[in-house]
Amino acid sequence: MNPALQLNDVAVSFGGVRAVDGVTISIAANEFVGLIGPNGAGKTTLVGIVSGKIRPDRGRIMLEGKDVTGRPTAARVRQGLALTHQMVRPFREMTVLDNVALAAGYRRTSSPLRALLHLDKRPESERARAIIRRVGLGGTEGKLAGALPLGQMKRLEVARALALEPQVILLDEPLAGLNQVEAAAQVDTIAALHAEGITILLIEHNLEEVMRNCRRLIVMNEGRVIADGAPDVAMADASVLEAYVGKGPGQHARH
Repeated sequence: MNPALQLNDVAVSFGGVRAVDGVTISIAANEFVGLIGPNGAGKTTLVGIVSGKIRPDRGRIMLEGKDVTGRPTAARVRQGLALTHQMVRPFREMTVLDNVALAAGYRRTSSPLRALLHLDKRPESERARAIIRRVGLGGTEGKLAGALPLGQMKRLEVARALALEPQVILLDEPLAGLNQVEAAAQVDTIAALHAEGITILLIEHNLEEVMRNCRRLIVMNEGRVIADGAPDVAMADASVLEAYVGKGPGQHARH
């Protein structure tokens, strides 16, 4: 069986600085993987490469066994990829329902001809309502997206991603700005989606929730993968300790 997502020797530089430096990762179908690292580790750049927003200088990106390295973001979505953003980006003047229904109809609206031939929006609206309930937003369907508190707006991001019928979801810091209770509830929702068979790559700074839920941890620093394995094993790695707290076994912390 092909991996759900595979990166082979991916690298990219900006202004002579190697932001991602030869990253090779393979994520199997239905894995729940955490991607962590200190600020500047290259995580956001890597997400941009996987989503198609950044073209790598070298390497290959495979989705469900198909090479999408040179393909635009829309083609990767059709191949089964979805992405949530650290900074939530709903259509703020549209309702929650319309935001999700619009994503649910992406296969039609991606083609102007198909959009004209399919004027009945009820199937998308019905599916959108079901997805909204799945992420814990039931009752907010008629509210404007821009009026939602941050915790609910983060859930709306997940709902919009789900509406794309993805095989793989990249979650870019879905807990940023949330309090402890909101963060735990958000991760519980994400874990429930994983239990339904969706492959998840969670990029997150909240180590407590990452360690509580992910079964595998990939740690980046300075553009490279420095650890990959079970969370407790990865976090005990000397290079990870060095990256996070500035000290390895037998060394003093750097100031």
